[in-house]
Amino acid sequence: MAKSIMIQGTMSNAGKSLFTAVLCRIFKQDGYSCAPFKSQNMALNSYITEDNLEIGRAQAMQAEAAGIVPSVLMNPILLKPTTDIGSQVIVNGEVRGNMRAVDYFKRKKELIPDIMRAYNKLSEQHDIIVIEGAGSPVELNLKADDIVNMGMAKLAKAPVLLVGDIDRGGIFAQLLGTLALLEDDERDIVKGLVVNKFRGDKSLFRDGVEILEQRGEKPVIGVVPYINCNIDDEDSLSEKLENKTTNGIIDIAVIRLPRISNFTDFDIFSQYDGVSVRYVSKISQLGEPDFIIIPGTKNTVADMNWLRESGLEAAIKKCASKEIPVFGI
Repeated sequence: MAKSIMIQGTMSNAGKSLFTAVLCRIFKQDGYSCAPFKSQNMALNSYITEDNLEIGRAQAMQAEAAGIVPSVLMNPILLKPTTDIGSQVIVNGEVRGNMRAVDYFKRKKELIPDIMRAYNKLSEQHDIIVIEGAGSPVELNLKADDIVNMGMAKLAKAPVLLVGDIDRGGIFAQLLGTLALLEDDERDIVKGLVVNKFRGDKSLFRDGVEILEQRGEKPVIGVVPYINCNIDDEDSLSEKLENKTTNGIIDIAVIRLPRISNFTDFDIFSQYDGVSVRYVSKISQLGEPDFIIIPGTKNTVADMNWLRESGLEAAIKKCASKEIPVFGI
């Protein structure tokens, strides 16, 4: 069986997915066979494997970093939100149906056998498994039935590295607060802290490292600089979805639907010189672009109603009447 290590974060978008990918690449370069794993992923950006099964796009990116083919074993449970209170539930790459959040939380422990079958099979094929957590491990109202953070760490007997995002501020509250809210046995699983997205001179944070180590009683194993890294994002916190000022010869406006899916499909356009891609959620942001894209959605009717209520439907039709191309997915 493979050895394992787990990356958990103080919150969503702290850097777990990138850290998992980085460790996968490092272990590959060191000569080990390595694979990523995330027991449960909530994301509208998905990837289709060679055997036509669906997993989170982050795990596909991490598999590429590890130099292996993406597999459904890497993400046995994928949740794709369809409403504010429900999601499509995908198990082992295949749709099980739609489920309200309250019903899913009551039943999710029933999926532990599916999780462990996938994990154990992956573990038989590789030397090291790098496990990614989700959100925060100390959402106190969710901890009892956790299958993706400390619950998964215990199932896999994996040591944990805890990553915090200093760029958002509050790094001491993030890391020390998370440690304080963990149970004693969970705190023992955490073997080190990581300060992520640091800007400026790291020597100025020496006192900060000492404070974290003294109060947290855990070593700070790294202060990682802020990196502009263009990788596939998996959720709505992506910086790519922020509306940006047009700076290209060709201006592409993508409508930022409330339940937009697979928005990274449009990253390809940004790779062309002179092309800018911006995401629009208000009439005031639309203007008269050269091209408009209405992306895919996990709730077509609700997002169509949103387009009408926001006034964007009328604005898009007005652009179309001026022969501005509109492409709908």
